[in-house]
Amino acid sequence: MRLALASSPVLRAHPFRKAGARAKFTERMANAAEGANDAIGQDEMTGTVIPNNAHKRPASPARPKNAFAELMSKKPHAPTPSRPAAASSARTVFSGRDGLGAYTADPAAFPPSRVVYHTETSVVINDLYPKSSVHLLLLPRSPLNQLHPFDAFDDPAFLASVLAETQRVRGLLAAELRRRYGHVSALDRARTAALDADGPAAATLPPGRDWAADIISGVHAHPSMAHLHVHVLSRDMHSPCMRHPRHYESFNTPFLVPVEDFPLAKHDPRRHPGRSGFLDRDLQCWRCGRNFGRAFKRLKQHLEDEFEAWKRV
Repeated sequence: MRLALASSPVLRAHPFRKAGARAKFTERMANAAEGANDAIGQDEMTGTVIPNNAHKRPASPARPKNAFAELMSKKPHAPTPSRPAAASSARTVFSGRDGLGAYTADPAAFPPSRVVYHTETSVVINDLYPKSSVHLLLLPRSPLNQLHPFDAFDDPAFLASVLAETQRVRGLLAAELRRRYGHVSALDRARTAALDADGPAAATLPPGRDWAADIISGVHAHPSMAHLHVHVLSRDMHSPCMRHPRHYESFNTPFLVPVEDFPLAKHDPRRHPGRSGFLDRDLQCWRCGRNFGRAFKRLKQHLEDEFEAWKRV
């Protein structure tokens, strides 16, 4: 969903701004050594417009039954209902690096295809430009969410809450991976057979494949978007949106910092990703370790084969 901001009828800048947080984040982003380390390009910093609230869906419950599996299933696009003539055309835009703020400001305004679930403290969305077959973003709803994560996670209570929610999202994603690929996975074969069986076999269900081991999560050492967000994604790196070496390396080098590693030590090299050159390393397959130098096209072709093999483990 790419937004053509210039064509929007009436756009208002969102008034919520924490001056201290914004200044601190801007100071980090303006640092010359760090500023060249965006993992995404301007084409992916498109901004977000909050949809007109006339057709706002009700808030989703904290733990909807089978909601995640229902969401991730491919469905035909339903026709968009026409807006009432009396509805206002004014909308709120979060442009550029502020694009994620729209989801924490008004998550109920977005359809289930975008917002997986939301609570008073967090919002989980499908990444607009996924870098794996399943890629979610966890967005904390907190005054600290405009701080750089290295600063925000100095708060023990905030860090604990984000850690707990990250684990919940990982559980949802593991269940989705099993739903998508369990039928072709050798490790899930016995479990699938037991589920299909009648009698004692169904009562002693084998654990099957540990899909949680195929998930990575964390924050980027140099976030490209202003609002704090945790990436939670499958390990496969299989996506048409994986188009550049930096896309790949931002999830396969220490540039991705697991939330459980916080708070970082003062001299941790991940605090200075520009100096460490994480995004300029040789490209190595996440699965077999093969080194492709900087030949991204060859790596991309190799990842197609690895994806098929990975599903069948």
